[in-house]
Order: sequence, then structure tokens, then C-alpha cells
Amino acid sequence: MQEKVSEEEMVTPGEVLGKGSEVKAGKGAYLSHHNNTVYASLTGRRSLSAASPESPDQRPTVEVIGHKAHGPVPEPGCVVIARVTKVSARMASADIMCVSSKSVREKFSGIIRQQDVRATEIDKVDMHLSFRPGDIVKALVLSLGDARAYYLSTAQNELGVVSAESMAGGTMVPISWTEMQCPLTGQIEQRKVAKVGA
Repeated sequence: MQEKVSEEEMVTPGEVLGKGSEVKAGKGAYLSHHNNTVYASLTGRRSLSAASPESPDQRPTVEVIGHKAHGPVPEPGCVVIARVTKVSARMASADIMCVSSKSVREKFSGIIRQQDVRATEIDKVDMHLSFRPGDIVKALVLSLGDARAYYLSTAQNELGVVSAESMAGGTMVPISWTEMQCPLTGQIEQRKVAKVGA
């Protein structure tokens, strides 16, 4: 393998950095096992560093050196806070607002697919009874999906809707795992509720 370090070029999340058989994923990169491809997980400069001569694994390491000015970037395995923008029969779209407890400075889109809403009875999930546009959800980043959107999951007890407005405009109170109640009208609406303080 060549010792030279490749020229640094700008990459964005979801861009292919190389095959897993040829390079190792370093910081700002991750390996997708289903197609053995290494992708960028943040915006920055692509950097390829050669393995040390005594290393048994001679693949070079590819990293993405991010811009500190861009603020936090969602990465697989981290928890985000997102606002639901659109709900369809198979998925909900959301804008990611916070990564862990830090607010993002760039626009990141997320998708919660029907199979990632909850851990049980996945085939019976009704997206319209789980989320509504405007809901604030706590979700786990699964991976970078298609079209520059992150796949998000709310399948754990502490994940799901953390704040929602009722039809009447009141901030609803969770009353069960699947229901929230409007304090103004007493009306109950269906949601995939996050267990707060778990």
C-alpha cells in the first residue's frame, strides 16, 4: 500500500470515502456493514493516513477532519432532538435540532421509518397515531440514510415524543406510552410517547 497521504478534499455526510476492504474508518467516518463501504459522517476535509509499517492491518485510515465552526453533527449511536415536519403512512420526516444537548448550526434531516418507531408489534404501527407535524421527538441516530437524511429510531422506552401541541394549541401531557392529553380540552391524542426521566 502506498505510504503517501492523499490530498485533502471537502466531503459532506453520506459521501463514499472508500471500500471497507481498502480503508479503515477513522474519526468522522463509519463503515456500513451491508455493503462494506466507508462513508463520511460529517462535513470536513477527507484525510487518508498510511498504516504504520509494524501494523498487521496495512489498510490506510480515512478520516474526516470537521470544521469546529459547524457545531455538532449527528453520528450513528447518538441521541438527537428533532421536530417532526411531515408524516406519511410509512415514515415521518424531521429536522434535527440538537445532538445530545448541543444545538446544531447546520440543517440536518431525519427520517423515522415505520419499522423504527417501536420495538414491539412493528407491523401494526400507524405513523399518524405515533407522530404529528410539530411534535418534538427524542430519537437515536441509526445511520445515514438516503438523500442526506439520517435514519432515526424511537424504539426504546425513553425515546419518542417529548413535547407536542394539541389541536387546541395546548402543550399536551403524557398519560400513557401511547397517549397524550390536552390540558385545555381534555381531549386525548395518540402518540409514541417517550418515557421522561427514565
